Amino acid sequence: VFTDMQRADTIRALGNDVIRTPHLDRLVREGTAFTNCFTPSPVCVPARCCMHYGMYPQRTGLFANGRMMDDNGMSYPALLGRHGYRTHAIGKCHFTKDHKALRGFHSRLLQEECKSDPAMDDYVAWLKDNNFDSYEPHGARGEMYYIPQISSLPQEAHPTQWIGDNTVRFVNDAAAQSQPWCLFSSFIHPHPPLAPPKPWHKLYRLPEMPLPLTSGHDAELLTWINRLQNRYKYRDHGSDLNLVRMIKAYYYACISFVDYQVGRILESLEQTGQLDNTMIIFTSDHGEHLGDLGCFGKRSMHDPSARVPLLVRYPDRFPAGKTCKTATSLCDVFPTILSACGADHAGLELDGLDLHDIVNNPDPDRVVYSQFARGDGGIYLAATARWKYVYSAGDGQEFFFDRQADPAEINNLVESDEVAADKLKIKCNLLEYLKRSGMDDAWEDRGGMLEWRAYPRKDESYLDDPDARLLVQDYAGVPLDLPGYTTQEG
Repeated sequence: VFTDMQRADTIRALGNDVIRTPHLDRLVREGTAFTNCFTPSPVCVPARCCMHYGMYPQRTGLFANGRMMDDNGMSYPALLGRHGYRTHAIGKCHFTKDHKALRGFHSRLLQEECKSDPAMDDYVAWLKDNNFDSYEPHGARGEMYYIPQISSLPQEAHPTQWIGDNTVRFVNDAAAQSQPWCLFSSFIHPHPPLAPPKPWHKLYRLPEMPLPLTSGHDAELLTWINRLQNRYKYRDHGSDLNLVRMIKAYYYACISFVDYQVGRILESLEQTGQLDNTMIIFTSDHGEHLGDLGCFGKRSMHDPSARVPLLVRYPDRFPAGKTCKTATSLCDVFPTILSACGADHAGLELDGLDLHDIVNNPDPDRVVYSQFARGDGGIYLAATARWKYVYSAGDGQEFFFDRQADPAEINNLVESDEVAADKLKIKCNLLEYLKRSGMDDAWEDRGGMLEWRAYPRKDESYLDDPDARLLVQDYAGVPLDLPGYTTQEG
Protein backbone atom coordinates (compact mmCIF):
# COMPACT_ATOMS: atom_id res chain seq x y z
CA VAL A 1 0.00 0.00 0.00
CA PHE A 2 1.68 3.14 -1.26
CA THR A 3 0.97 6.84 -0.82
CA ASP A 4 2.49 9.90 -2.44
CA MET A 5 4.21 12.66 -0.47
CA GLN A 6 3.43 11.33 3.02
CA ARG A 7 5.96 12.36 5.63
CA ALA A 8 7.01 9.90 8.33
CA ASP A 9 5.47 11.73 11.29
CA THR A 10 1.85 11.29 10.20
CA ILE A 11 0.88 8.18 12.17
CA ARG A 12 -0.75 8.62 15.55
CA ALA A 13 0.62 5.41 17.06
CA LEU A 14 4.16 6.61 16.30
CA GLY A 15 3.84 9.87 18.20
CA ASN A 16 1.57 12.31 16.32
CA ASP A 17 -1.22 13.05 18.81
CA VAL A 18 -3.19 15.26 16.40
CA ILE A 19 -3.65 13.05 13.33
CA ARG A 20 -6.24 10.25 13.34
CA THR A 21 -5.02 7.03 11.73
CA PRO A 22 -6.70 4.10 13.52
CA HIS A 23 -5.97 1.57 10.77
CA LEU A 24 -2.33 2.52 10.32
CA ASP A 25 -2.15 2.36 14.12
CA ARG A 26 -3.40 -1.21 13.84
CA LEU A 27 -0.54 -2.01 11.46
CA VAL A 28 1.85 -0.55 14.04
CA ARG A 29 0.34 -2.72 16.80
CA GLU A 30 0.23 -5.87 14.72
CA GLY A 31 3.41 -5.38 12.71
CA THR A 32 6.84 -3.77 12.73
CA ALA A 33 7.46 -0.04 12.29
CA PHE A 34 10.74 1.04 10.71
CA THR A 35 11.03 4.57 12.00
CA ASN A 36 14.18 5.66 10.17
CA CYS A 37 13.24 4.90 6.59
CA PHE A 38 14.63 7.29 3.98
CA THR A 39 13.63 7.66 0.38
CA PRO A 40 16.51 6.96 -2.05
CA SER A 41 15.53 10.15 -3.88
CA PRO A 42 13.06 12.69 -2.45
CA VAL A 43 10.91 13.09 -5.56
CA CYS A 44 8.26 10.89 -7.18
CA VAL A 45 9.66 9.14 -10.25
CA PRO A 46 13.20 8.29 -9.11
CA ALA A 47 11.98 7.09 -5.71
CA ARG A 48 9.45 4.76 -7.31
CA CYS A 49 12.02 3.54 -9.83
CA CYS A 50 14.42 2.66 -7.00
CA MET A 51 11.77 0.67 -5.14
CA HIS A 52 10.55 -1.08 -8.28
CA TYR A 53 14.01 -2.30 -9.30
CA GLY A 54 15.70 -2.50 -5.89
CA MET A 55 18.54 -0.13 -6.80
CA TYR A 56 19.71 3.28 -5.67
CA PRO A 57 19.47 6.15 -8.20
CA GLN A 58 23.21 5.93 -8.82
CA ARG A 59 22.39 2.68 -10.65
CA THR A 60 18.99 3.50 -12.15
CA GLY A 61 20.44 6.74 -13.54
CA LEU A 62 17.42 8.82 -12.54
CA PHE A 63 17.83 11.61 -9.97
CA ALA A 64 14.84 13.86 -10.70
CA ASN A 65 11.45 13.54 -12.35
CA GLY A 66 12.05 12.37 -15.90
CA ARG A 67 12.22 9.22 -17.98
CA MET A 68 12.70 5.99 -16.07
CA MET A 69 15.41 3.54 -17.07
CA ASP A 70 14.34 0.98 -19.67
CA ASP A 71 12.62 -2.01 -18.12
CA ASN A 72 15.28 -4.66 -17.53
CA GLY A 73 12.81 -7.48 -16.87
CA MET A 74 14.06 -7.67 -13.28
CA SER A 75 11.48 -5.64 -11.40
CA TYR A 76 10.00 -7.23 -8.29
CA PRO A 77 6.61 -7.94 -9.96
CA ALA A 78 8.39 -9.51 -12.95
CA LEU A 79 10.32 -11.86 -10.68
CA LEU A 80 7.19 -12.72 -8.70
CA GLY A 81 5.37 -13.42 -11.95
CA ARG A 82 8.03 -15.92 -12.93
CA HIS A 83 7.63 -17.47 -9.49
CA GLY A 84 3.94 -18.14 -10.10
CA TYR A 85 2.38 -15.00 -8.62
CA ARG A 86 -0.45 -13.02 -10.18
CA THR A 87 0.71 -9.39 -10.10
CA HIS A 88 -1.53 -6.35 -10.42
CA ALA A 89 -1.24 -2.58 -9.83
CA ILE A 90 -3.99 -0.12 -8.99
CA GLY A 91 -3.35 3.61 -9.08
CA LYS A 92 -0.32 5.82 -9.55
CA CYS A 93 2.82 4.11 -10.84
CA HIS A 94 4.39 7.12 -12.59
CA PHE A 95 6.04 4.92 -15.22
CA THR A 96 7.51 7.64 -17.41
CA LYS A 97 7.49 8.22 -20.31
CA ASP A 98 5.06 5.42 -21.23
CA HIS A 99 2.67 5.82 -18.34
CA LYS A 100 0.65 2.77 -19.50
CA ALA A 101 3.66 0.44 -19.34
CA LEU A 102 3.39 -2.71 -17.23
CA ARG A 103 7.05 -3.00 -16.13
CA GLY A 104 6.54 -6.53 -14.86
CA PHE A 105 2.92 -6.36 -13.70
CA HIS A 106 0.47 -8.68 -15.43
CA SER A 107 -2.17 -5.93 -15.40
CA ARG A 108 -2.87 -2.41 -14.19
CA LEU A 109 -5.76 -0.09 -13.42
CA LEU A 110 -4.46 3.41 -14.14
CA GLN A 111 -5.03 6.50 -12.06
CA GLU A 112 -2.38 9.12 -12.75
CA GLU A 113 -2.19 12.87 -12.17
CA CYS A 114 -3.01 15.44 -14.85
CA LYS A 115 -4.90 13.00 -17.05
CA SER A 116 -8.15 13.99 -18.75
CA ASP A 117 -8.40 11.52 -21.65
CA PRO A 118 -10.49 8.45 -20.72
CA ALA A 119 -8.50 6.40 -23.23
CA MET A 120 -5.37 7.08 -21.20
CA ASP A 121 -6.66 6.71 -17.64
CA ASP A 122 -9.02 4.09 -16.19
CA TYR A 123 -10.20 6.38 -13.42
CA VAL A 124 -11.14 9.18 -15.83
CA ALA A 125 -12.97 6.62 -17.98
CA TRP A 126 -14.87 5.39 -14.91
CA LEU A 127 -15.86 8.94 -13.99
CA LYS A 128 -17.23 9.59 -17.48
CA ASP A 129 -19.04 6.24 -17.61
CA ASN A 130 -20.72 7.04 -14.30
CA ASN A 131 -21.57 10.65 -15.18
CA PHE A 132 -19.20 12.26 -12.68
CA ASP A 133 -17.21 15.42 -13.35
CA SER A 134 -13.84 14.46 -14.82
CA TYR A 135 -12.40 17.99 -15.05
CA GLU A 136 -9.43 18.19 -12.67
CA PRO A 137 -10.62 15.17 -10.64
CA HIS A 138 -7.60 15.36 -8.30
CA GLY A 139 -8.16 19.02 -7.48
CA ALA A 140 -7.34 22.39 -9.04
CA ARG A 141 -3.60 22.69 -9.66
CA GLY A 142 -1.55 25.59 -11.01
CA GLU A 143 -1.85 28.62 -8.76
CA MET A 144 -4.14 26.60 -6.44
CA TYR A 145 -1.53 23.90 -5.80
CA TYR A 146 -1.19 24.63 -2.07
CA ILE A 147 -4.59 26.20 -1.48
CA PRO A 148 -6.75 23.81 0.59
CA GLN A 149 -9.89 22.89 -1.31
CA ILE A 150 -12.87 20.58 -1.12
CA SER A 151 -12.99 17.93 -3.84
CA SER A 152 -15.50 18.59 -6.60
CA LEU A 153 -16.37 14.89 -6.38
CA PRO A 154 -18.45 13.13 -3.72
CA GLN A 155 -16.80 10.54 -1.50
CA GLU A 156 -18.01 7.60 -3.62
CA ALA A 157 -16.27 9.02 -6.72
CA HIS A 158 -13.17 10.47 -5.07
CA PRO A 159 -9.85 9.20 -6.47
CA THR A 160 -8.83 7.79 -3.07
CA GLN A 161 -12.12 5.91 -2.74
CA TRP A 162 -11.69 4.51 -6.27
CA ILE A 163 -8.33 3.03 -5.29
CA GLY A 164 -9.88 1.57 -2.13
CA ASP A 165 -12.89 0.14 -3.99
CA ASN A 166 -10.76 -1.56 -6.63
CA THR A 167 -8.30 -2.87 -4.05
CA VAL A 168 -11.10 -4.47 -2.05
CA ARG A 169 -12.54 -5.93 -5.26
CA PHE A 170 -9.19 -7.45 -6.20
CA VAL A 171 -8.66 -8.89 -2.70
CA ASN A 172 -12.11 -10.49 -2.70
CA ASP A 173 -11.65 -11.94 -6.18
CA ALA A 174 -8.17 -13.26 -5.33
CA ALA A 175 -9.56 -15.16 -2.36
CA ALA A 176 -11.53 -17.37 -4.74
CA GLN A 177 -8.39 -18.27 -6.72
CA SER A 178 -5.64 -20.71 -5.87
CA GLN A 179 -2.87 -18.59 -7.38
CA PRO A 180 -0.78 -16.48 -4.99
CA TRP A 181 -0.89 -12.78 -5.72
CA CYS A 182 0.90 -9.48 -5.28
CA LEU A 183 -0.96 -6.17 -5.43
CA PHE A 184 0.54 -2.67 -5.63
CA SER A 185 -2.21 -0.35 -4.36
CA SER A 186 -1.06 3.24 -4.86
CA PHE A 187 -2.85 6.38 -3.69
CA ILE A 188 -2.07 9.82 -5.12
CA HIS A 189 -2.99 11.58 -1.86
CA PRO A 190 -1.76 13.29 0.23
CA HIS A 191 0.09 14.80 -2.76
CA PRO A 192 -1.27 18.30 -3.48
CA PRO A 193 -3.73 19.63 -4.45
CA LEU A 194 -5.11 18.92 -0.98
CA ALA A 195 -8.69 18.10 -1.90
CA PRO A 196 -10.45 15.69 0.47
CA PRO A 197 -14.15 14.95 -0.13
CA LYS A 198 -17.01 16.15 2.03
CA PRO A 199 -17.29 15.73 4.99
CA TRP A 200 -13.64 14.76 5.50
CA HIS A 201 -12.53 18.37 5.01
CA LYS A 202 -14.03 19.11 8.46
CA LEU A 203 -12.14 16.31 10.25
CA TYR A 204 -9.42 18.73 11.39
CA ARG A 205 -10.09 22.31 12.39
CA LEU A 206 -7.54 25.08 12.11
CA PRO A 207 -7.23 26.02 15.82
CA GLU A 208 -6.17 22.47 16.75
CA MET A 209 -3.38 22.29 14.18
CA PRO A 210 0.18 22.80 15.42
CA LEU A 211 2.27 25.61 14.03
CA PRO A 212 5.08 24.70 11.62
CA LEU A 213 8.56 24.04 12.94
CA THR A 214 10.86 27.03 13.02
CA SER A 215 14.45 27.23 14.21
CA GLY A 216 15.03 30.95 14.58
CA HIS A 217 17.66 30.60 11.85
CA ASP A 218 15.71 28.87 9.10
CA ALA A 219 17.59 30.53 6.24
CA GLU A 220 20.85 28.90 7.39
CA LEU A 221 19.28 25.44 7.10
CA LEU A 222 17.97 25.85 3.56
CA THR A 223 19.52 24.99 0.21
CA TRP A 224 18.92 26.24 -3.31
CA ILE A 225 16.15 23.68 -3.88
CA ASN A 226 14.12 24.94 -0.91
CA ARG A 227 14.23 28.50 -2.19
CA LEU A 228 13.39 27.44 -5.74
CA GLN A 229 10.45 25.29 -4.68
CA ASN A 230 9.03 28.01 -2.47
CA ARG A 231 9.12 30.31 -5.49
CA TYR A 232 7.51 28.09 -8.09
CA LYS A 233 4.94 26.79 -5.60
CA TYR A 234 3.81 30.38 -4.84
CA ARG A 235 4.90 30.17 -1.21
CA ASP A 236 7.79 32.63 -0.84
CA HIS A 237 6.08 36.02 -0.46
CA GLY A 238 5.22 36.12 3.21
CA SER A 239 3.73 33.47 5.46
CA ASP A 240 0.18 33.36 6.76
CA LEU A 241 0.41 30.94 9.68
CA ASN A 242 -3.33 30.33 9.67
CA LEU A 243 -3.16 29.36 6.00
CA VAL A 244 -0.22 27.06 6.78
CA ARG A 245 -2.24 25.40 9.53
CA MET A 246 -5.16 24.99 7.14
CA ILE A 247 -2.82 23.38 4.61
CA LYS A 248 -1.77 20.92 7.32
CA ALA A 249 -5.41 20.27 8.29
CA TYR A 250 -6.35 19.33 4.72
CA TYR A 251 -3.13 17.31 4.31
CA TYR A 252 -4.04 15.35 7.45
CA ALA A 253 -7.60 14.89 6.18
CA CYS A 254 -6.25 13.39 2.95
CA ILE A 255 -4.15 10.94 4.99
CA SER A 256 -7.09 10.02 7.22
CA PHE A 257 -9.18 9.28 4.13
CA VAL A 258 -6.41 6.99 2.88
CA ASP A 259 -6.35 5.42 6.35
CA TYR A 260 -10.07 4.73 6.00
CA GLN A 261 -9.33 2.81 2.81
CA VAL A 262 -6.57 0.86 4.61
CA GLY A 263 -9.20 -0.19 7.13
CA ARG A 264 -11.47 -1.42 4.35
CA ILE A 265 -8.57 -3.38 2.82
CA LEU A 266 -7.71 -4.99 6.17
CA GLU A 267 -11.36 -5.89 6.67
CA SER A 268 -11.57 -7.56 3.25
CA LEU A 269 -8.39 -9.55 3.93
CA GLU A 270 -9.77 -10.62 7.30
CA GLN A 271 -13.20 -11.60 5.98
CA THR A 272 -11.67 -13.68 3.19
CA GLY A 273 -9.24 -15.47 5.51
CA GLN A 274 -6.15 -13.98 3.87
CA LEU A 275 -4.96 -11.51 6.51
CA ASP A 276 -2.26 -13.46 8.29
CA ASN A 277 -0.75 -15.06 5.19
CA THR A 278 -0.57 -11.73 3.35
CA MET A 279 2.44 -9.50 3.90
CA ILE A 280 1.25 -5.90 4.08
CA ILE A 281 3.79 -3.14 3.46
CA PHE A 282 2.74 0.46 3.91
CA THR A 283 5.10 3.23 2.76
CA SER A 284 5.41 6.37 0.61
CA ASP A 285 7.75 7.77 -2.01
CA HIS A 286 8.83 10.93 -0.11
CA GLY A 287 7.53 13.53 2.31
CA GLU A 288 6.41 17.16 2.34
CA HIS A 289 7.73 20.18 4.27
CA LEU A 290 4.27 21.59 5.16
CA GLY A 291 5.77 24.94 6.10
CA ASP A 292 8.50 23.57 8.39
CA LEU A 293 11.56 25.85 8.28
CA GLY A 294 9.47 28.10 6.04
CA CYS A 295 9.41 25.53 3.23
CA PHE A 296 6.97 23.60 1.10
CA GLY A 297 7.46 20.65 -1.23
CA LYS A 298 9.93 17.79 -1.36
CA ARG A 299 13.33 17.32 -3.09
CA SER A 300 15.37 18.35 -0.04
CA MET A 301 17.09 16.11 2.52
CA HIS A 302 15.37 17.51 5.59
CA ASP A 303 13.42 14.82 7.44
CA PRO A 304 9.97 16.18 6.48
CA SER A 305 10.93 15.62 2.83
CA ALA A 306 13.30 12.64 2.94
CA ARG A 307 11.95 10.37 5.69
CA VAL A 308 8.88 8.22 5.01
CA PRO A 309 6.64 5.82 6.94
CA LEU A 310 7.43 2.10 6.62
CA LEU A 311 5.18 -0.46 8.29
CA VAL A 312 5.22 -4.21 7.69
CA ARG A 313 2.59 -6.67 8.94
CA TYR A 314 3.25 -10.37 8.42
CA PRO A 315 3.15 -12.51 11.59
CA ASP A 316 5.41 -15.23 10.17
CA ARG A 317 8.35 -12.85 9.71
CA PHE A 318 7.72 -9.57 11.53
CA PRO A 319 7.05 -9.26 15.28
CA ALA A 320 3.94 -7.41 16.40
CA GLY A 321 4.35 -4.06 18.10
CA LYS A 322 8.04 -3.84 17.25
CA THR A 323 9.81 -0.57 16.46
CA CYS A 324 13.08 -0.82 14.54
CA LYS A 325 15.34 2.24 14.50
CA THR A 326 17.96 0.89 12.09
CA ALA A 327 18.22 3.14 9.03
CA THR A 328 16.28 1.67 6.12
CA SER A 329 15.46 2.59 2.52
CA LEU A 330 12.72 2.04 -0.03
CA CYS A 331 15.34 -0.13 -1.76
CA ASP A 332 14.78 -2.65 1.06
CA VAL A 333 11.21 -3.31 -0.08
CA PHE A 334 12.31 -5.35 -3.13
CA PRO A 335 14.39 -8.01 -1.30
CA THR A 336 11.81 -8.13 1.50
CA ILE A 337 9.04 -9.08 -0.92
CA LEU A 338 11.13 -11.61 -2.82
CA SER A 339 12.41 -13.28 0.36
CA ALA A 340 8.97 -13.54 1.95
CA CYS A 341 7.60 -15.17 -1.20
CA GLY A 342 10.50 -17.58 -1.56
CA ALA A 343 11.32 -16.18 -4.99
CA ASP A 344 14.89 -16.69 -6.15
CA HIS A 345 16.80 -13.45 -6.53
CA ALA A 346 20.27 -14.93 -6.33
CA GLY A 347 22.67 -13.14 -8.63
CA LEU A 348 20.72 -9.89 -8.58
CA GLU A 349 22.82 -6.94 -7.44
CA LEU A 350 20.25 -5.35 -5.15
CA ASP A 351 21.09 -2.32 -3.03
CA GLY A 352 18.67 -3.13 -0.23
CA LEU A 353 18.35 -5.74 2.49
CA ASP A 354 15.51 -7.98 3.62
CA LEU A 355 13.70 -6.05 6.37
CA HIS A 356 13.20 -9.37 8.18
CA ASP A 357 16.97 -9.62 8.58
CA ILE A 358 17.21 -5.99 9.68
CA VAL A 359 14.64 -6.32 12.44
CA ASN A 360 16.28 -9.51 13.71
CA ASN A 361 19.80 -8.06 13.52
CA PRO A 362 19.45 -4.33 14.12
CA ASP A 363 22.51 -2.32 13.13
CA PRO A 364 22.72 1.23 14.50
CA ASP A 365 25.61 1.95 12.15
CA ARG A 366 23.90 0.92 8.91
CA VAL A 367 24.16 3.73 6.35
CA VAL A 368 21.52 4.48 3.73
CA TYR A 369 21.81 7.01 0.91
CA SER A 370 19.69 9.47 -1.00
CA GLN A 371 20.35 11.80 -3.91
CA PHE A 372 18.45 14.50 -5.76
CA ALA A 373 19.77 15.89 -9.07
CA ARG A 374 23.47 15.74 -9.90
CA GLY A 375 26.40 17.85 -11.04
CA ASP A 376 26.09 21.48 -9.96
CA GLY A 377 22.64 20.78 -8.49
CA GLY A 378 23.37 17.54 -6.69
CA ILE A 379 22.11 17.13 -3.13
CA TYR A 380 23.41 14.07 -1.28
CA LEU A 381 22.49 12.32 1.95
CA ALA A 382 23.99 9.58 4.11
CA ALA A 383 22.12 8.64 7.28
CA THR A 384 22.31 6.18 10.15
CA ALA A 385 19.93 5.75 13.06
CA ARG A 386 21.76 8.60 14.80
CA TRP A 387 23.60 10.73 12.24
CA LYS A 388 22.63 12.55 9.08
CA TYR A 389 25.13 14.10 6.71
CA VAL A 390 23.99 16.25 3.76
CA TYR A 391 25.89 18.10 1.04
CA SER A 392 24.37 20.51 -1.48
CA ALA A 393 26.65 21.17 -4.48
CA GLY A 394 24.53 24.05 -5.78
CA ASP A 395 25.51 26.31 -2.90
CA GLY A 396 28.40 24.38 -1.33
CA GLN A 397 26.51 23.81 1.90
CA GLU A 398 27.29 21.01 4.33
CA PHE A 399 25.05 19.79 7.15
CA PHE A 400 25.57 17.33 9.97
CA PHE A 401 22.84 16.49 12.47
CA ASP A 402 22.64 14.38 15.61
CA ARG A 403 19.20 12.93 14.98
CA GLN A 404 18.86 11.53 18.50
CA ALA A 405 19.76 14.69 20.41
CA ASP A 406 18.18 16.99 17.80
CA PRO A 407 15.30 15.17 16.06
CA ALA A 408 14.07 18.45 14.55
CA GLU A 409 17.46 18.84 12.82
CA ILE A 410 17.85 22.52 13.59
CA ASN A 411 21.39 22.46 15.02
CA ASN A 412 23.95 22.06 12.26
CA LEU A 413 27.04 20.46 13.83
CA VAL A 414 29.21 20.61 10.74
CA GLU A 415 31.73 22.90 12.48
CA SER A 416 31.59 21.16 15.86
CA ASP A 417 34.90 19.71 17.05
CA GLU A 418 33.07 17.36 19.42
CA VAL A 419 31.55 15.34 16.58
CA ALA A 420 34.19 16.01 13.92
CA ALA A 421 35.29 12.37 13.81
CA ASP A 422 31.69 11.16 13.40
CA LYS A 423 31.09 13.68 10.63
CA LEU A 424 34.28 12.74 8.80
CA LYS A 425 33.42 9.04 9.00
CA ILE A 426 29.98 9.35 7.42
CA LYS A 427 31.12 11.98 4.90
CA CYS A 428 33.92 9.69 3.71
CA ASN A 429 31.49 6.79 3.59
CA LEU A 430 29.21 8.80 1.28
CA LEU A 431 32.01 10.00 -0.99
CA GLU A 432 33.47 6.51 -1.27
CA TYR A 433 30.02 5.14 -2.13
CA LEU A 434 29.59 7.74 -4.86
CA LYS A 435 33.05 6.94 -6.24
CA ARG A 436 32.26 3.20 -6.34
CA SER A 437 29.00 4.06 -8.11
CA GLY A 438 30.76 5.98 -10.89
CA MET A 439 29.42 9.37 -9.84
CA ASP A 440 32.51 11.23 -11.04
CA ASP A 441 30.65 14.54 -11.17
CA ALA A 442 30.21 14.47 -7.39
CA TRP A 443 33.75 14.07 -6.08
CA GLU A 444 37.38 14.83 -6.79
CA ASP A 445 40.69 13.61 -5.44
CA ARG A 446 42.60 16.24 -3.51
CA GLY A 447 46.00 14.87 -2.60
CA GLY A 448 44.74 11.34 -2.02
CA MET A 449 41.66 12.54 -0.10
CA LEU A 450 38.16 12.38 -1.55
CA GLU A 451 36.41 15.74 -1.44
CA TRP A 452 33.33 17.28 -2.98
CA ARG A 453 33.78 18.55 -6.52
CA ALA A 454 33.55 22.33 -6.53
CA TYR A 455 30.94 24.06 -8.69
CA PRO A 456 30.02 27.72 -9.14
CA ARG A 457 27.14 28.69 -6.92
CA LYS A 458 23.76 28.34 -8.61
CA ASP A 459 22.39 31.56 -10.04
CA GLU A 460 19.60 32.75 -7.74
CA SER A 461 19.16 36.19 -9.24
CA TYR A 462 15.54 35.19 -9.96
CA LEU A 463 14.84 35.86 -6.27
CA ASP A 464 15.06 39.59 -7.04
CA ASP A 465 12.12 39.35 -9.44
CA PRO A 466 8.87 38.29 -7.69
CA ASP A 467 7.42 37.04 -10.99
CA ALA A 468 10.38 34.89 -12.05
CA ARG A 469 10.25 31.09 -12.04
CA LEU A 470 6.54 30.87 -11.24
CA LEU A 471 5.16 27.57 -12.52
CA VAL A 472 1.72 26.74 -13.87
CA GLN A 473 1.23 22.98 -13.65
CA ASP A 474 -2.21 22.19 -15.01
CA TYR A 475 -3.97 19.37 -16.77
CA ALA A 476 -2.62 19.02 -20.30
CA GLY A 477 -5.20 18.75 -23.04
CA VAL A 478 -8.12 20.20 -21.07
CA PRO A 479 -9.46 23.17 -23.05
CA LEU A 480 -10.97 26.12 -21.25
CA ASP A 481 -14.49 25.89 -22.63
CA LEU A 482 -16.80 28.70 -21.50
CA PRO A 483 -20.01 28.44 -23.57
CA GLY A 484 -21.47 31.82 -24.43
CA TYR A 485 -18.38 33.71 -23.39
CA THR A 486 -15.26 34.78 -25.26
CA THR A 487 -12.19 36.65 -24.11
CA GLN A 488 -11.60 38.09 -27.60
CA GLU A 489 -12.88 41.55 -28.44
CA GLY A 490 -15.83 41.60 -30.81
